[in-house]
Amino acid sequence: MQPLDFSKRAPRGPRVMLDGLFMLARTIDKLRATLPGGELNGYRIEGTSRRLLGWLGVDEAEMQAAVAAAASDADVAQWLRARTDASKYPEYNERMENRTADDIEDKTYINATYPFWPTFRSKKMFDIMEEDDRRTFAS
Repeated sequence: MQPLDFSKRAPRGPRVMLDGLFMLARTIDKLRATLPGGELNGYRIEGTSRRLLGWLGVDEAEMQAAVAAAASDADVAQWLRARTDASKYPEYNERMENRTADDIEDKTYINATYPFWPTFRSKKMFDIMEEDDRRTFAS
């Protein structure tokens, strides 16, 4: 896969579903931005992407290697299905969709990354991430 540059655009949104799983497309995009020639531009794997990988039981370095070797999203999805229990995807989707800023004990990261969140209309993390993408690339 080709590297991505997040100084030019945001990763795909957290609700973009790939192979029946929220956050997979966004996580792949973030991993592509870590490839040579890519630019994370402040985006990180830690947070919801790392939480997803943890729930899936997938090592981040192995996922990074799979993304680097893949020709397409479908290749990554196939690689992932061979290593995970896809029957749990709906459970993970529900957990991710319903996660709120209030669920985060240590607010250091969220306060630094999303300083607008305390006054934002929603406390759902997906809504906060989407708003951050909008604000980052508003111009």
